[in-house]
Amino acid sequence: MRYPAIVTKEGRFTLAAFPDCPGCATQADPGESILDQATDALTGWLEAHLVTGEVPPRPRTRPKGKVLWVEVPATLAVKVSLRWARTDAGLTQRELAKRAGVTQQAIAKLEHPDANPGVETLEKVARALGVRLSIDFLPMHAA
Repeated sequence: MRYPAIVTKEGRFTLAAFPDCPGCATQADPGESILDQATDALTGWLEAHLVTGEVPPRPRTRPKGKVLWVEVPATLAVKVSLRWARTDAGLTQRELAKRAGVTQQAIAKLEHPDANPGVETLEKVARALGVRLSIDFLPMHAA
């Protein structure tokens, strides 16, 4: 999972703004990595949405200009994907929990940024959602 950031220069600073994530933007001072700053900003923004119970927007924009594709860390991408899948299915955490044979608190924990769900639990929840769990090991993108 990755989101596009529009990269611009303002004086000696490099700016990155995420068009799919309203209000998510950052800057890098000279000598700092805009990728590192953008990754931190995006991660914090997505985590905040999960913690407050919101559904983070999907990356949809195909922006023009200088684009920096920012990867979402896998542990966070799992939680965002789960929130999307549950929402797409039109289920509350309680309804999904009942289908999966777990507690509502277990589903809430799976969707929380601090959780570290096991693959077996994710498979059980995926079956309850009627979706397939897929894990891919892909080559790293060149920076």
